[in-house]
Amino acid sequence: MAEQIEVTVVVRRKAPLPPPGTAPQRMSREQFAEFYGATPADIANVEQFAVSEGLRVVSSNLARRTVVVAGTVAAMQQAFGVELVTVEHEGKQFRARGGQVQIPANLHGVIEAVLGLDNRPQAKPKLRPRPMGIAPRAVGDMSYTPLQVAQLYNYPTAGNGTGQTIAIIELGGGYSDSDLSSYFSGLGINPAPKVTAVGVDGGKNQPTGDPNSADGEVLLDIEVAGAIAPGASIVVYFTPNTDQGFLDAITTAVHDTANEPSVISISWGGPESSWTQQSMQSYDQAFQDAATLGVTVCVAAGDNGSTDGVSDGQQHVDFPASSPHVLACGGTRLLSNSGAITSETVWNDGPGQGATGGGVSEVFPLPGFQTNAGVPVSVNPSGFAGRGVPDVSGDADPVTGYQIVVDGQSGVVGGTSAVAPLWAALVALMNQQIGRSLGYLNPTIYTPAVSSGAFNDITSGNNGAYSAGLGWDACTGLGSPNGANLLRALTTPPAGS
Repeated sequence: MAEQIEVTVVVRRKAPLPPPGTAPQRMSREQFAEFYGATPADIANVEQFAVSEGLRVVSSNLARRTVVVAGTVAAMQQAFGVELVTVEHEGKQFRARGGQVQIPANLHGVIEAVLGLDNRPQAKPKLRPRPMGIAPRAVGDMSYTPLQVAQLYNYPTAGNGTGQTIAIIELGGGYSDSDLSSYFSGLGINPAPKVTAVGVDGGKNQPTGDPNSADGEVLLDIEVAGAIAPGASIVVYFTPNTDQGFLDAITTAVHDTANEPSVISISWGGPESSWTQQSMQSYDQAFQDAATLGVTVCVAAGDNGSTDGVSDGQQHVDFPASSPHVLACGGTRLLSNSGAITSETVWNDGPGQGATGGGVSEVFPLPGFQTNAGVPVSVNPSGFAGRGVPDVSGDADPVTGYQIVVDGQSGVVGGTSAVAPLWAALVALMNQQIGRSLGYLNPTIYTPAVSSGAFNDITSGNNGAYSAGLGWDACTGLGSPNGANLLRALTTPPAGS
C-alpha cells in the first residue's frame, strides 16, 4: 500500500473543436493551447482536489489538458473510489482496477479520464518476422529494402524530407546508434538520418539486445521511415506500455513545441474490445488535436485478420487505427519484377500466420468522409454502421517484407507495423514538396478527384470475414500508394477553380 504510483487526469477543453470528420482550421500549437486547451481554473480545481486527498501534483499542461498526480495505492483508492489489486499477466505482476472511477460532484464534466490506475500492458506491436526457412510460394517471392518499396510505389523523388519531423511512438525496446549507422550506410545513406529519443512517463531508449523483443518494432519503424525520408528528423517517444503511457506519449508528440512533428507513426494497438471507453475517447481527442494542428497520424491496422486475434466468434478492428482521425494502414503482399509491381493482393498467410487487420468499428460511427466509400455495416450481430478500417495499405507480408537490422542481426520483417512508417515517410516527402503540412488527410483522399489514380486498387484476397474488391474495402482500404500521383492530386486545383 506504500507503493507510489502516478496517474494522468484528463481535463475538458475550454471550447469544443469543430465537428468530427471536418478539416479544422489550421493553427499553431501556441494558438491551440489558448483556444482549445484546458482552462487554468479547471486545472487548479483538479490540483486542489488531488492535494486534498493527500496526492502530490507532479505536472500540469494546459495544451495537453492533463494533470499528473502521485500518491500511494491507498491514497489513490481513497481519492477515486476504486480497488486496486495485483494480477498476473503473461508471467508478470501488474496492477488492475476494480470498480468505476469516482470523482467529486464539482468535478463532474471537468475530469474526462483518469488513466494509470491499471498498469497492465495495453497494446502490442504490429510486426511479423519472416518465418525462418520458408520456401517461396510463388515465383517472385522476395524481400525489399524500404527504398525498393518506395520505388515500386512511385514515391516522389524531388526531396528527402528535409525540414520535416517524423514522430514515432514506442511502448518498449530501443535502438543503438551502431545499428542505425550500419543499416543506413549499407543503403548508401550518408549522413544517417538524425534520430532523437524523448522519454515520457519514465520511458527511455532501452534496447534489450534481443531482436525478437520490442527492439524489432523500434528499429523497423526508424529504418523504414529514415531510409525513405533521410532528410527528416526522427523523434522517438518512449513510454511504458500502459493506457496512461501510450496517451501521454501521443499528446506529448502532438503538442511538442520543441520538435514540432508534422507526422506521427504508431505501430502499436489492440482490439477495440480491450480498451476502456474513457481511454478511446481521450486518444481520439488527442488525434483531433493533431488534425487541428496539421499533424498527420499514421497507425497500423493490425496483423491478425478480421478477428484481430480475439476468439469470441466475432470480428474486431484494432484501436487506435479505428479512430476516424488517423490514417489507418492495412497490409498487402507485394510481388515485383525489374522494378515494377507484378502482383499485389491482400496480405493473408493463413490461420495463425498473420493477415491484415480491417473491418468495421463497433465504437466509432461511420464518418462523413466514408459516406460514399461503400463501407458495409458490421458483420457482427450489432449490425453497427461504423467507421471502416483501413484507409490505405502497403506491403506487409513478411514473406515479401522489409530488410532491416536489429541488435546487430539482419532479418526480414513484415506486418502493418511497417506500413505506418512507410506512409509517414511519404507524407513527410509530400509536406516538403508542397511547402506545408498536409495534416488530416482522410477527408481529402476519399474524394474522387484525389483517389482516382493515386492508389493501386487491391481487388484480390481476404482477411477472413472481409474480401477485397473494386474501390475501398475492409482489407486494404483505398489501396497502396502511387506516391507521385497522390502528390499531384493533392496539389492540383479542383476543376473550374
